[in-house]
Amino acid sequence: MTTVLESEEHKALRTAVATLGNRYGHTYLAKVIAEKGHPEELWSEAAKLGYLGVNLPEAYGGGGGGMAELSIVLEELGAAGCPLLMMVVSPAICGTVIARFGTEEQKRAWLPGLADGTRTMAFGITEPDAGSNSHRITTTARRAEDGPAGGPDDGARTGRDWILTGRKVFISGVDIADATLVVGRTADARTGRLKPCLFIVPRDAPGFGRRQIDMELHSAEKQFELTLDGVRLPADALVGDEDAGLLQLFAGLNPERIMTAAFAIGMGRYALAKAVGYARERTVWREPIGAHQAIAHPLAQAHIDLELARLMMQKAAHLYDAGDDIGAGEAANMAKYAAAEACVKAVDQSVHTLGGNGLTGEFGLASLITASRVARIAPVSREMILNYVSHQTLGLPKSY
Repeated sequence: MTTVLESEEHKALRTAVATLGNRYGHTYLAKVIAEKGHPEELWSEAAKLGYLGVNLPEAYGGGGGGMAELSIVLEELGAAGCPLLMMVVSPAICGTVIARFGTEEQKRAWLPGLADGTRTMAFGITEPDAGSNSHRITTTARRAEDGPAGGPDDGARTGRDWILTGRKVFISGVDIADATLVVGRTADARTGRLKPCLFIVPRDAPGFGRRQIDMELHSAEKQFELTLDGVRLPADALVGDEDAGLLQLFAGLNPERIMTAAFAIGMGRYALAKAVGYARERTVWREPIGAHQAIAHPLAQAHIDLELARLMMQKAAHLYDAGDDIGAGEAANMAKYAAAEACVKAVDQSVHTLGGNGLTGEFGLASLITASRVARIAPVSREMILNYVSHQTLGLPKSY
C-alpha cells in the first residue's frame, strides 16, 4: 500500500507498528481467541511503545496526535493479522470524549491509564429496541431525590447523585473494562424533553449487571448485554455539559467510524496479501495462477478499492483532527462505508483465489468471511449511512 500522502512521521509510525504486528500476527490472535482470552501481551506492548495513546494529549501521558495516527496503528495491526478491536472503543471513543469534554478530574483519573494500557473503558450506546438511534434510547438518568450518597456535599461531589436505569446490547469488552461510558438521556428542565448525556459507570457499581451474548463470530473481544437497575452514580460521573450531550456523543461516534474503517482496511489488506502471495506461487498449468487475468484482475480491483477507502479515511481523520466535526461526520461515514465494502470484497476474492485452501486454518482467511461483515453492520449499517448521505449531503427528503 502506498503512503505518498503521508508525512515522514506517519510513514515511520506505520513501519514501526507493522514490525510489532508481524511479531504477533494471526497465529497469536487465533490462539488467544481459542483460549477465550484477551490479547494482553500485544495490548501491553503496544501501550508501552506509545501506540494505544497516540491520539491522547501529551499532558496526560498520550502522544499528542489524533485520529490520523491512531487509525494508522489499528490499520497496520489489522494488516498483520492481529487487530485490537478495543482500540476503537477505549482510546478512540472514550479517550477522545473525555479529552475533549471531561472535567480536569476525569482527565487525570482516566487519560493516563487509557494511554498506557493499564485501564480500559467500554462504550454503551446500542439498545435492544433503538439500535444506536440516540433519539430512541430508553436508558434514563434522573437526579436522586436525597442528594449525594454519604451525606452533604464535600466538595468532591457537587449536586445530587444520578440514578441510571436501562439496558444495552452488543457492548464490546465489558468484562475487561474498568468502566463503561454509557449513553443515557436526561430530562430538559425547560422543555421536559429527553436529551442524551454520557456517564462513566464503574464495572463494580451496584445494580450494573452484564450477560455475555453467545456469538457465532469468534473474537477476542466478547459482546455483552448490560442492565442498569437503579445504578447510583455521583454527580461528577456526568461527562461534560449536560446540555451538550449530543455534541459530545458525535465527537465520539466520528472517531468510531474512522477507526472502524481502519479496522476494515487492515483486515482487507491482510486477506489480499495472503491471496497475492498464493497466486504468485500456486501453479496448476505452466504459469502461476496469478498470471491469469481471471485471478489477477479481481485482486487488482480489491487493491484499488482498499486504496480509495483509505484516502477517504485519511480525509475524515484530517477533518476531525482539524476540529471540523461537521465535515468529519460526512467523511467518516463515507470512509466506514467504503472500507467495509472494500474489505468484504477483498476477503471474498482472497478466499476464492485460494479455493479449498482458503477454508483451511493454515492461511487464516475462513474466519474473516464472518468478521469482514462486521464493518458493514457496526457501528451503523451501510443503509443508514446511505440515508445520512442522501439527506445530509444530497439534500433529499428523509424517509424516517
